Amino acid sequence: MRWGWLLCCALLSGCSFVKFGVANAPDAFAHVRTIRDIAYGTDPRQRLDVYVPSAAAAGPAAPGRPVVVFWYGGSWVEGNKAEYRFVGITLAEHGFVAVLPDYRLYPQVTFPAFDADGAAAVAWVEKHAGQYGGDPGNIVLMGHSAGGQIAAMLALDHDFLRKSGADPACISGLVGLSGTYVLVPDSDELRATFPPPYTEADWQPVRFVDAKAPPTLLLHGLDDTEVFPREAEELRDVMLRDHLQVRLILYPHRGHAATVASFAPIARWLTPAVHDTVTFIDSLRPTGCEAAKAGSA
Repeated sequence: MRWGWLLCCALLSGCSFVKFGVANAPDAFAHVRTIRDIAYGTDPRQRLDVYVPSAAAAGPAAPGRPVVVFWYGGSWVEGNKAEYRFVGITLAEHGFVAVLPDYRLYPQVTFPAFDADGAAAVAWVEKHAGQYGGDPGNIVLMGHSAGGQIAAMLALDHDFLRKSGADPACISGLVGLSGTYVLVPDSDELRATFPPPYTEADWQPVRFVDAKAPPTLLLHGLDDTEVFPREAEELRDVMLRDHLQVRLILYPHRGHAATVASFAPIARWLTPAVHDTVTFIDSLRPTGCEAAKAGSA
């Protein structure tokens, strides 16, 4: 009851519940193997955690599980992977290999460095997923808020992955939780984070939709006032116009944090985001990309 009360207060006050450690409170009881702080680059922020389903959590160990790479939000200025253990644990408990990378933030870097970090993390996943029972040909990119921009950019602007040495063909799906896909910087800090010579044409994922876009699931709260639902609607409409596979689910009376908060057991009641995400990932098929072939050789 105490954790539930704190969570409700945090959400109602507009605070980020993860700052209270509330969402991670139950993770000591999770039957998931966690490997922390693996380097995918040379900077201290270029580290990732891997969450692997255990026999107790998801049945006998089996190779070729879908791999979900999740990026947290924080307006590209704050956040760390430790605050989102509950996401990695929940995904692993449902049978997926989950990877949560940190990435460099403003003011240390500006766009496109944090998206390039995301691409480097995906390149690491393609090379090493098999070591953790994951399928490098079935990689789902997932993010919340600013992390949704990173996930969507990597899924839709294929040059980011190519430049990092990753194969865009290995991406089997995209999941956006309250993501920003049509970002227009509206503060001095955001304008400094996305500086010239770059423009909206460089950082808005919606600009990069093409025939190679992976199947996409977009989850958004209708009462989100930090990233308005119309951004998800615009991305959906562009994908539908091009006859691509996309589904948008809008949750009534839910705000910006609710989609990711729902991955914490004590907040599962907020939205069916976990069910919707798991159902979507289970529907995907491996891509058979070169990384997957190399891993099976």
